[in-house]
Amino acid sequence: MIRAVVAEDEALLRSALGRLLAETWPELDVIAECEDGAAALEAIAEYKPEVAFLDIRMPGLTGLEVAMAAIESSPATQIVFTTAYDQYAIDAFERGAVDYLLKPIAPERLAATVQRVKSRAASGGIPADIAQTLRQLAQAATPTGSATPLTWITASSGRETRLIMVDDIAYFRADNKYTVAMTADGEALLRKPIRELLDVLDPVHFKQIHRSTIVNLKAIVAVIRDDSGKGTLRLKQRPETLTVSQPFMTLFRNM
Repeated sequence: MIRAVVAEDEALLRSALGRLLAETWPELDVIAECEDGAAALEAIAEYKPEVAFLDIRMPGLTGLEVAMAAIESSPATQIVFTTAYDQYAIDAFERGAVDYLLKPIAPERLAATVQRVKSRAASGGIPADIAQTLRQLAQAATPTGSATPLTWITASSGRETRLIMVDDIAYFRADNKYTVAMTADGEALLRKPIRELLDVLDPVHFKQIHRSTIVNLKAIVAVIRDDSGKGTLRLKQRPETLTVSQPFMTLFRNM
């Protein structure tokens, strides 16, 4: 049985894709449905599915970033991107290294993709140039005209409501429905789930290192790797260290 991970941040679209897959590919075992890139990367690393359906634009890690990281954690996983933007349907897709589905997904297009995935799975034919293809797609997918990243936040610290510049935050940590912002001066509580922050933080400087943690790259002083593939971050102005789960260590390969 072929197993799949499905990642789509919009619940209705995620359910719709699940129904289409059940109709088109009834023997497929969807082992995880994820609403963001971090959850998708962790699921791919854990289950090592034969195929992953990834929305290109998700909070935090994009589908492209998930795919590039998954090359190391699950190199045999075939990638199918879903997108609402036809500019992604470029030569890199058409060469057959990866597949894409344009939203709204047409059943006949999904059927054609399923046949290609099945054929590659039967032959073990994962394209050798998949990493290069994904890099080309990432360059082509650089967003234009996107919203200005968040520069400051208001957060609760005791009875105070503090205004904190985002650059002064070392990392964010999920705390149930809220988020804790950690600075050199201590912690403050944001009445917003960490997933919503991923939409407004600058993706160049803020990276998810775990499903519940976002770190400011400017706050890192060192990356320590262990034999298991996990990593530990030492911070400039905080005494604690942060654990980077193994699937996310690819983000720090060049540090």
